[in-house]
Amino acid sequence: MSDPSATPRRVAVVGAGSIGVGWAIVFAVGGQEVRLQDTDPLRLSAAEAEIGARLADLESHELLRETPAVALGRIGFHRELGAALSDASHVQECVPEELELKRALFSMMDVLAPPAAVLASSSSFLPASAFAGTLPGRARCLVIHPGNPPYLLRVAELVPAPFTEPDAVERAAGLLAACGMEPVRLKREVEGFVFNRLQGALLREAYCLLRDGVAEVEDIDRLVRDGLGLRWSIIGPFETADLNTRGGIAAHAARMGPSYRRMGAERGQDDPWTEELVARATAARRRALPIESWEARVAWRDRALMALLRCRKRGELG
Repeated sequence: MSDPSATPRRVAVVGAGSIGVGWAIVFAVGGQEVRLQDTDPLRLSAAEAEIGARLADLESHELLRETPAVALGRIGFHRELGAALSDASHVQECVPEELELKRALFSMMDVLAPPAAVLASSSSFLPASAFAGTLPGRARCLVIHPGNPPYLLRVAELVPAPFTEPDAVERAAGLLAACGMEPVRLKREVEGFVFNRLQGALLREAYCLLRDGVAEVEDIDRLVRDGLGLRWSIIGPFETADLNTRGGIAAHAARMGPSYRRMGAERGQDDPWTEELVARATAARRRALPIESWEARVAWRDRALMALLRCRKRGELG
């Protein structure tokens, strides 16, 4: 977790649903002054109770540096959008994934927020160019897409539009880092960004396997939970491939690439791992891990898996 003693900024979170609640926790635990806004008073009241309960859970798992009451005390709850945005340096929009709603809201935020404030959307699929492209202040607009819940999955995609100023991206990344998040900067807009495209690829295949009578829901979940997911909790797909075959990711691609291509073609997707793509992936992995350190990293991976399995055995994980 971040250091809450750092100089705070004022952050407005617009929308008090599950993502808004999660962002409010991230910013408050990160030492920021937070204004959580929603037009529904019942939702605001429920959000306050939800935040208190989640902060208590974080404390019980030793993930807070301070008491829940101190973190909760940094959050104000507002019905009026103008009051929440009046002196914010960062605005995080968290309303439903509806294009016209986001267009209307960003138009209001562009008027009500201070000119220097960054305006960010928590959109899961819609790029900023779809709802902020005609605004006078469009240069300060971008998408910051978190995992859910963001106070536990502490990584977020920063997705600038072609019109987003680099300074807005820098300031947003700095705020996230100050709150203990890991900002991942995408090079360009694409629907669904990276998080949901990867997630969607797995879900599409899972639905196909269910449809085709290959496996049932429970079995597919078990294979991901106790196999792929366990491994992916410590390393990503490229490092997984790199460590799964002696000789690294190039050897893995040579051995497994044709089979993966056939499986893709079976679903109507012909995206082979070309020599150029494999070379790019190999170069990135060798910069991160020299081949002479491969054995040591494999041993590290195995010890990390052992630690996770020990937690499960003790009942500390589900």
